[in-house]
Amino acid sequence: MGDIVAKIADTANLSHFRQALETTELGAMLKTPGPYTVFAPTDEAFDQLSEKNVKLSLQDPEKLKRITAYHLAFGDVRTEDLLQINEVTTVEGSIIAVEVENKQIKLNDANVISAEIVVDNGVIYLVDRVLTPALVLSE
Repeated sequence: MGDIVAKIADTANLSHFRQALETTELGAMLKTPGPYTVFAPTDEAFDQLSEKNVKLSLQDPEKLKRITAYHLAFGDVRTEDLLQINEVTTVEGSIIAVEVENKQIKLNDANVISAEIVVDNGVIYLVDRVLTPALVLSE
């Protein structure tokens, strides 16, 4: 099955997220036993960001690390859990709102677009937007 980092590396449309994990060194954490839950934005999600936002994040390693950590949660949060809860606390320390409408799971303003991908040290979901913690938005 492999770990989270190996699965992300093997998934074609997660190259931008894989690069963010490597740049911020959060990938090292995701190689440990965990368990962790990852809400991985697809490459298309990153493409939706303005060029200005991408450049600012790349120039500010601490901001990039906070944004990337906002996509990670401690623990093994499965689909049945997401259907019953209304928030997830992230590794970054902020909360992601969870809403369900017609069995479609929404995290803040992002849609979960894949079934859970179970790996040895947790679970991965693909999302269609890059999630950004509120404090980073206001900086």
